[in-house]
Amino acid sequence: MFVVLAGLYLAQSIPSYLLVAAIPPILRENGVSRTAIGLLSALMLPLVLKFLWAPWVDRVRPIPGMHRAGWVLITQSGTVLVVAAFSLIAPTDVWAFFALGMALALLISTQDIAADGYATRRLAAADRPFGNAIQGGAVALGVVIGGTGSLVIYHHFGWGPMIWTMAVLSLVPLASAFAMREDDVAPSPSAPRASLSAFWARPEAREVLVIALIYRASEGLVKAMEGPYLVDRGVPLDVVGYLSGGAAATAGLIGSGVAAYLMVRLGGARVLTLLGGLRTLCFALFALHAFDLVTGWPALFGAAAFQTLIRYMEIVALYSLFMAASSKDQPGTDFTILACAQLVVYLLGSFAAGAIADRLGYGTLFALAAVLSLAAVVDTRRRLLARRAIPEG
Repeated sequence: MFVVLAGLYLAQSIPSYLLVAAIPPILRENGVSRTAIGLLSALMLPLVLKFLWAPWVDRVRPIPGMHRAGWVLITQSGTVLVVAAFSLIAPTDVWAFFALGMALALLISTQDIAADGYATRRLAAADRPFGNAIQGGAVALGVVIGGTGSLVIYHHFGWGPMIWTMAVLSLVPLASAFAMREDDVAPSPSAPRASLSAFWARPEAREVLVIALIYRASEGLVKAMEGPYLVDRGVPLDVVGYLSGGAAATAGLIGSGVAAYLMVRLGGARVLTLLGGLRTLCFALFALHAFDLVTGWPALFGAAAFQTLIRYMEIVALYSLFMAASSKDQPGTDFTILACAQLVVYLLGSFAAGAIADRLGYGTLFALAAVLSLAAVVDTRRRLLARRAIPEG
C-alpha cells in the first residue's frame, strides 16, 4: 500500500516541479520577460479550483473494472504525453508553454483528486500519518528530480534531452495504477451521489473546513517575502537558492517521517499545537531580526530552514485530519475541498505579503504573521478538543 502511494505522489511531483521550479528560470535565461513569466502563476488555478470537478472523479469509473486507478492511468498517460510535447516547442514560446502548462496542471490536479481519494479510502486511521509522510517524501523527491535534476540536465545537455528525460521518469510511476487495489470498482445503487452539497451537509466536515482556513493563513505572509527579505539583507542569490532547495529536500524527507512518529505518539491536536507554536517562534524571530533586535545570518538561516521543516510536518498532521473528516462515500471530494481551502488562504497571504511589506515594512509583516499564527493555533486546538475531530492518542 505504501509503495503504491509513493508511486502515485511521485508521479505528480516530478512534472509539477518541472513546471514550477525548473522551466521558469530556463525561460528567463532565454530572454522571456519577467512579466510574462509572472503571468504563468495562473497555472496554479487548477490546484485551487479542482474541488469543482472532484465529485466527478468520485462518481465516474472511466475504465470498466477500475475506478480511481482508471483516473490515474488516464491522467498519468496524458501527463507523459504533454511533458514530451514540450520538446516540440522552443523555451521562448510563452503562449505554447502556457497552453501545454495548463493542460499539464489540469491532468496533475485531476490525478491528485484520485490519489487522495484512494489514500483516504484505503488507509486505516493508524496508517494515515505514515501515508501522508510518504506524500511529503515524494514531494521532496519531486523537488530534487523535477526541479534540481531538470536544471542540471538542461545546463549540460539542453532543452530536448531534459524534457525527454523527465517524460521517461514520469512514465515509471505509471506502474502504481496497476497495483492499486480498490473495493468500489463497480457503482453501488445504494451509494450516495458524490457532491459538494453532501460535504456541506456534514457538521464535522464544516468544522474541519474552518481549521483548514485558519491554521495556515499566516504562512503565506512569511514565505512569500522570505526570499526577498534575505536578498534585501545582503544574502547572495546562490546562498538563498541552496538554503531554499536544501531545506525543502531535507524537510520533506526527514520532517515528514518525524511528523508521522509524533502523530502516533501524541495525537493530532497536540502535534498541530506543537508545530504551530514552533512556527510562531520562527515568525517572531524573523520579526526581531527585521527590527534589528536580533542580528546575524545564523539566526535568520536557522529560522528559514526550521520553518520549512515545520511546514512539511504540518502537512502530515493536517492531511491526516482531512482524511479523518472525509466521508468514505466521496473521499476525493471531501479531502480536495479541505486541501484547496488551506491552499487558498496560503496564496491569499502570499498575494498580500508584498503590499504589507512595502507599506509597513518587513518587521510589521512578520510580527503580524506571528500574532495570526498564535491565534490560529489556540483556536485550532480549542476546536479539535471540543469536537474530537481527530483521536488524541
